Amino acid sequence: MANTKINPAGLYDAVGYGFSHASLQAGGRTLHLAGQVAWDKDGNVVGAGDLAAQTAQALANLKAVLEEAGATPANVVRLRTYVVDHSPDKLGPVLGAIGAFYGDAMPAPNTFIGVAALALPDFLVEIEATAALD
Repeated sequence: MANTKINPAGLYDAVGYGFSHASLQAGGRTLHLAGQVAWDKDGNVVGAGDLAAQTAQALANLKAVLEEAGATPANVVRLRTYVVDHSPDKLGPVLGAIGAFYGDAMPAPNTFIGVAALALPDFLVEIEATAALD
């Protein structure tokens, strides 16, 4: 694969929190995925008011885009997770869904960002990604 996750032994265990410290992309093509929200294919919000359900839908949308490009979550080299009105209690539902998204693949670096609002008031989370393709 064209990317290697980097987790130095002298730093805290980032993988235990669902991300790696860095990804090294060696050649290949780069896929830049737009931020995904909890819309289904008809533009309906999945999981209104439910952060875990919205996170799962956003990640399912990312996975569909990856698959269209011939990639999987293992190809992801960077996530950015935007959560409305973030507080520490929101980490569990989001990180659990992200862990399920990766499955057995080593997670990519992820920046978790609290925001005041997203594009529409029903959105609780938006997740964007960058992937390295062979």
